[in-house]
Amino acid sequence: MENIDWKNLAFGYIRTDYNVRCYWRNGQWGEIETSSSESINIHMAATCLHYGQEAFEGLKAFRCPDGKVRIFRMKENAERLQSTCRGIMMPELPTELFETMVEKAIRLNERFIPPYESGAALYIRPLLIGTGPQVGVKPAEEYLFLIFVTPVGPYFKGGFATTNYVITRQYDRAAPLGTGTFKVGGNYAASLRANKAAHDAGYSCEFYLDAKEKKYIDECGAANFFGIKNNTYITPKSSSILPSITNKSLQQLAIDLGLKVECRPIPEEELSTFEEAGACGTAAVISPIGRIDDMENGNSYVIAKDGKPGPTCERLYKRLRDIQYGIEPDTHGWVTVLD
Repeated sequence: MENIDWKNLAFGYIRTDYNVRCYWRNGQWGEIETSSSESINIHMAATCLHYGQEAFEGLKAFRCPDGKVRIFRMKENAERLQSTCRGIMMPELPTELFETMVEKAIRLNERFIPPYESGAALYIRPLLIGTGPQVGVKPAEEYLFLIFVTPVGPYFKGGFATTNYVITRQYDRAAPLGTGTFKVGGNYAASLRANKAAHDAGYSCEFYLDAKEKKYIDECGAANFFGIKNNTYITPKSSSILPSITNKSLQQLAIDLGLKVECRPIPEEELSTFEEAGACGTAAVISPIGRIDDMENGNSYVIAKDGKPGPTCERLYKRLRDIQYGIEPDTHGWVTVLD
């Protein structure tokens, strides 16, 4: 195997040995196939290329101190993919088939699972695309589901450290009642210009307000937002936000730690009242927020006054990571342990 520097992995793509695939044809899913190719041969009129029939997921597997491999909340990812399938008219992948393929992809590439001491993980990318040709705007009659894996390091170079965001009003990530609640590529394509503008201005990421009124907090780039104040974990309620599995997990852990949880609209001006805040998702887990600037109206919301992650973010981050690595007991049944 290539000499991989496990402790200095970026969050990017590294080729592994195999991926697994399954086709939907004639109204049913076929047999699971194993491939060593990184390419897909598809029709030039495939609906994924023309009409956005494309969905994906992201989850991780961890090499743990006890030597076992654990997968975090695999069933939740299967169910979110099913929701996306309903949203953009694709056949739903049964949970059992999803889980079987995830486990097979991990086993086939087990030598690429980073060692526990590295702090890295094996990222798992399920992908579902419409492969059947259509010229009119309608669902395909054939689909391909595949899973590839790749070892990854932290999403942000600094790891668990505060980052700064900038509010954008020039761009919207997703419209209310649109595809924002589904994990489809179009939502991420819509974020590329805003993300580049934020990076060019020296920020880690862009910060979206709601597309309708530009008054309420929506998402932090490709992650969910949460704020902490008065012993309460507060996260936005919106019809255009992706339901983050990490956010769901953190809400439960917040309750376990004795916090209250509120899911409600959060006006921009409330940012000034938070004691701590973070962006959360599979890739970063928690990225504590240091400051959020609104250059249009000149406001700057400094959340991490000393520039360091707050104590509640640290407790939530540690608790979640310890469950993922089998250090803390998995009382909620989130982890699948590979034999």
